[in-house]
Amino acid sequence: MSKLLLFGLILCLFAASYLPRVVPMLYFSQRQVPHWFSEWMKFVPISLFAALVFKDVFISHEHFELGGNIRIIAMFLVAGVAYKTKSMALSVITGLAAVFLLSLM
Repeated sequence: MSKLLLFGLILCLFAASYLPRVVPMLYFSQRQVPHWFSEWMKFVPISLFAALVFKDVFISHEHFELGGNIRIIAMFLVAGVAYKTKSMALSVITGLAAVFLLSLM
């Protein structure tokens, strides 16, 4: 691969990464974000997190696993701790401890 081709690839990757971030910022810096859009955007982090977590909890070795899955029990424990305490650190520690202790059984 030539240096010019590599430089072109880096520029294209920069544009593909930078433009989707800067264009909305420039557009909405001069306009008001619609209320419905800001309300809708509140659910995006929750949706992304749920998609990542549920995949790791329910899919093991490319198979859907429900029976005998200790991660499901740990997930409910973490959800309860997170709901009660609203503490990310305590939720993570609970999840790690739950998976560790349940894997010993």
